Amino acid sequence: MSQPIWTPSPDRIARSSMTAFLGFARALKQRSIPDYPALYQWSVEHPEEFWPAVWRFCGVVSDRENEPEPWDSVGQGLDRMAPPTPGGGPHWFPGARLNFAENLLRYRDERPALIFWNERGRQREISYSELFAAAARFAGGLRRQGIGVGDRVAGFMPNLPETIIAMLGTTALGAVWSSCSPDFGVRGVLDRFGQIAPRVLVVADGYRYAGKEIRLLDRIRQVVEAIPAIERVVVVPYLDPDPDLGGIRDAVLWNDFVAGDEPAPELAFERLPFEHPVYIMYSSGTTGLPKCMVHGAGGTLLQHLKELRLHTDLHRDDRIFYFTTCGWMMWNWLVSGLAVGATVVLYDGAPLSPRPEILWDMAEQEGVTVFGTSAKYLALLEKSGAEPARTHQLQPLRAILSTGSPLAEHSFDYVYRSIKPDVHLASISGGTDIISCFALGNPIAPVWRGELQTRGLGMAVEIMDEDGRPVRGRPGELCCTRPFPSMPVAFWDDPGGSRYRAAYFDRIPGVWCHGDWAELTEHDGLIIYGRSDATLNPGGVRIGTAEIYRQVEQLPEVIESLVVGQEFEGDVRIVLFVRLAEGVTLDDALATRIRKRIVEQTSPHHAPRKIIQVADIPRTISGKITELAVREVIHGRPVRNSDALANPEALELYRNLEELQT
Repeated sequence: MSQPIWTPSPDRIARSSMTAFLGFARALKQRSIPDYPALYQWSVEHPEEFWPAVWRFCGVVSDRENEPEPWDSVGQGLDRMAPPTPGGGPHWFPGARLNFAENLLRYRDERPALIFWNERGRQREISYSELFAAAARFAGGLRRQGIGVGDRVAGFMPNLPETIIAMLGTTALGAVWSSCSPDFGVRGVLDRFGQIAPRVLVVADGYRYAGKEIRLLDRIRQVVEAIPAIERVVVVPYLDPDPDLGGIRDAVLWNDFVAGDEPAPELAFERLPFEHPVYIMYSSGTTGLPKCMVHGAGGTLLQHLKELRLHTDLHRDDRIFYFTTCGWMMWNWLVSGLAVGATVVLYDGAPLSPRPEILWDMAEQEGVTVFGTSAKYLALLEKSGAEPARTHQLQPLRAILSTGSPLAEHSFDYVYRSIKPDVHLASISGGTDIISCFALGNPIAPVWRGELQTRGLGMAVEIMDEDGRPVRGRPGELCCTRPFPSMPVAFWDDPGGSRYRAAYFDRIPGVWCHGDWAELTEHDGLIIYGRSDATLNPGGVRIGTAEIYRQVEQLPEVIESLVVGQEFEGDVRIVLFVRLAEGVTLDDALATRIRKRIVEQTSPHHAPRKIIQVADIPRTISGKITELAVREVIHGRPVRNSDALANPEALELYRNLEELQT
């Protein structure tokens, strides 16, 4: 396509925070920064200037908020990429002290802070003043329990307001928050929380999904008995007003823990060093025990403010929604919208249940201005035939964000055709590893079909070939060549940093290799082709899996697909699994159509040697298809942590398939 699919109006550009930041940076540094490309170059070449500018522009609350430029020291080791260690590596703002929750609770007025929906519709609204009081009560309960700086508090919770309240109360005290989704099995929870030994566990008695009620108390009993460090279990009654806590050691109901009928206590925020831990996040764990990534309060806050204020153009008057569970980093990202003073809209349940348009009912009723979801949701919504542009009033909607997997070109078309023609569609990409994004939207630049608009400000992202040389216009490894504040401050229980180094730095010394197979385009945007460890290599030609998905899933018969490489007769052959629409069976004619489309739209190298119909496709708890687990199964190798999957039983559909023997 020779023209962008969308271009922001001059008025939108003029009113954006990105434009305001451009002027702020020029005035602050007395530099010539004429446009966004120049702003990006300055941000990666002069991090010692850029990150303090973001700090000041976003008004970070700290003990140094009023100190004039220049700062005594923005950081050390910023000229080289390496894991931060006690004796070396990058370290940021060593003199600053701040509190994460204090920044998210800076507003204490009657504007709505949280609006909560589930499959039954609107449930609750909580103002900023009410949120502050609730966080103070929870912090008071923790304080009475003896919880303080560095202690871990874990949440096994649905996407409820109480989850956010518990996180804020925890981090206000300088304790560390960690959460995972309630659809994890016992083993999946123990593989995560068992490593970090939380002193307090916050849980719900159950949750609802796709019209079903799933009870959790039996699971919780097993988890608590297996983690001796847990001293208190705080139970939120979500399904039942008075759940039976019998058999759960040291359990108490939420209201009893927070003494809900009493006035809120004073909330004294514990200001701590910039890199003090705030969150512990987990890798998917489908190929082994999950890695526990410790993220610092300052780096998480500063990066989220940059992404929300500048790249998403979020303001106080906005209402931001992201479909996520509490086990996906997008939950942490969404909650940071409180630091902007926006209204955070929560949804707990299935995204297409009880009807495909449920999230658009919510968006219309609540006046959502920023709507975040996954690429898979948009693809399934298109398959369902939904046309929100025709059925819903979405005038306030300004931006749609998509992540979780590459957004296919046809999904770009669908958004502008069937959701809203005048919307900023931002396909974004990053990860739990950095609790943020390497590539994002740019509200003052055009959107090109199939591309992520820009590399994030301050993120020195390059695409590198097999020899570690930057390339443009062809696929390679997505890398970052300079430090950034939201790098993990450590991996849990990794005192020498060996696991941290192995995760990102072993392949190209001095470069963060993120594990994505991507391309830098002529528009300075990015195309993500999939995970580099899942790339296909038939005949020595590297192929990103997303290139095949983009073609296959445009066929109306195909609901979704999964592609892997099978080691066969000394080479690798492409195997495509398809889940088909109800009543459709894979026959020779459909297989031929699938291959023909792939070959015509990509290349003969992309054509699958085998196409196999399956009833289900395994995915992680956060909804991502898991190519690596399927690859292990078809080769007869064990999947070491199937509890990290939302539907581990689906793996059996791929075991010992006769079609793969010849």
